Amino acid sequence: MIVRKRQNALALLFALQGSVLPRIFPQVLCAGMFGLMVAAVHSSHFANVAQYTTSPFTLLGIALSLFLGFRNNAAYDRWWEARKQWGRMVYEVRSLVRVSEALLGATHPERRELLVWLSAFGHALRGGLRERDVRDEVAAVLGEARAANALAAQNPADYCLREAGRSLGRCFEAGCIDGQGLRILDERLTGLAEVQAASERICRTPLPYAYTLLVHRTAYLYCYLLPFGLVGSMGWFTPLFTAIVAYTFFGLDALAEELEQPFGETANALSLDAICRTVDISIAEALDEPVPEPLAPVDHILL
Repeated sequence: MIVRKRQNALALLFALQGSVLPRIFPQVLCAGMFGLMVAAVHSSHFANVAQYTTSPFTLLGIALSLFLGFRNNAAYDRWWEARKQWGRMVYEVRSLVRVSEALLGATHPERRELLVWLSAFGHALRGGLRERDVRDEVAAVLGEARAANALAAQNPADYCLREAGRSLGRCFEAGCIDGQGLRILDERLTGLAEVQAASERICRTPLPYAYTLLVHRTAYLYCYLLPFGLVGSMGWFTPLFTAIVAYTFFGLDALAEELEQPFGETANALSLDAICRTVDISIAEALDEPVPEPLAPVDHILL
């Protein structure tokens, strides 16, 4: 996720970091060069040909703008829903830290066991969503043996929640908490399970491929047909306006593709590493252990 202070209008105009321009520059350049070729051919061979109406391009452009708008809104809804779910994870963990101290006491061994599994849960969920190896992070909180068992499970994040639930069960059986206390703590674990389910749903259910393909093809078709509609009136300015339109449509298409996968590792993806570090800090403080430093952005990007 891009983290930077708000810039003035001039700085925003020339900002490249976080922009989709480097990614779509080849497509924009090709569209502009094609517009230049059309302008050159028209100037040398068809200068006296009557101009054609641009109404079809206007209608197609409006339709394409609507399609891109709908797709970008859907992609942003996925991104924002994912952010809310991971914000809820921080809330549930902090609530569990606070309530467990009130019910079990700050130094109860089962409380430490419970919170350690919650820390491992965040890293395991992040690893599953990003398909990344998180063995080192999980082993740092669980130890090598238990980390190996957790990561060998079909769903490591769910395994961590089950172990946290077993820790609560042992507290109840030992009489450390009553049924009401067990219910309160278990509700927090249920909230974390809901966060996991929602995150996996977003990750594994992309926008319909046919819709994405339709918008992608239409954008290319429009940008490569547009020079024929502009050349009669714009002349040698055709490649410039073609490139501007291509930047707009290809840029919206590329941005939607990034936002569609909020758990990725692109510049516009969510900062899952930083959120997991926030959870680790809360748990370390509760257990009176060395507190890690919050992650800092690298070149204004926080992963």
